[in-house]
Amino acid sequence: MKLNYPAFIPYWCSPNGAEAVLEPLTSMPQPVLYFARHGETDWNRERRLQGQHDIPLNALGRTQASRCGVILRGLLGRNGRPISEYDYVSSPLGRARATMELIRAEIDLDPDGYRTDARLMEMSFGRWEGFTFAELQAREAAALKERERDKWGFVLPGGESYAQLVVRVRAWYETVERDTVVSAHGGVCRALMAHLGLVPPEAASMGDIGQGVVYVFDGQSMARYE
Repeated sequence: MKLNYPAFIPYWCSPNGAEAVLEPLTSMPQPVLYFARHGETDWNRERRLQGQHDIPLNALGRTQASRCGVILRGLLGRNGRPISEYDYVSSPLGRARATMELIRAEIDLDPDGYRTDARLMEMSFGRWEGFTFAELQAREAAALKERERDKWGFVLPGGESYAQLVVRVRAWYETVERDTVVSAHGGVCRALMAHLGLVPPEAASMGDIGQGVVYVFDGQSMARYE
C-alpha cells in the first residue's frame, strides 16, 4: 500500500482493514467522508489535462469504480449501520457520476439514488484542457514556469487556481451534516486535504490521488484503503 502524504496522515489502514493509530483524535467528531476519485478515462491514460471536460470512464476506470464499491462495502458494513443511511453525493461530471453509480450497484443500492453538487466539479484548466504538459511546453512555456513558482495560487489561463477551488470545496464541506460517500476528482481531494489542514497547500497541490481506492476523512485525519 502506498500513502501519498506520509508525513501528515495521522493513521493508516492496510488492505485488510487493520489500523495502526499514530495520533489520538481529541476534537469533537466530524462527519466522515468516504471519498473516491473517479475511475480512469482515456485522457487520464494519455496524461491529458481533463478539468471540466466530460470524458467518460474507460474499461479500467469502470473496474476501478466497482473496486471502490467493494472497499466501501467493507468499510461501511463494519460500522453497524445500514449502508443506505449514508449520504451519497457526486460531482455532476459524467466520469464521477458513472463512478458513483458503479459504486452503488456494487453495494446493492439503486445506482441512481444519489445527488450531485456542482461545487464538487474538478478544477477548470481553461484553455489548457485536452493538452498534455509536454504539449503545453511548446505553447505555454512562460505560464508553466510561473505555475511552478506558485502551483497553489496560479490561475490557469481561462480557468481556476487551487486557491479558488478550495473556496467552493470549503463551501460544500460546511454543508455536510452526516457521514457521506463522495465521488469526485483529484483536485477536489487535494482541496479537502488543504482545507482540513492535513497538508500544507503547496504539498496538497503536488500529491498523486489514486483511482480505485477510497480515502476516508474524519475532519482531522485521512486514511487510504485499497
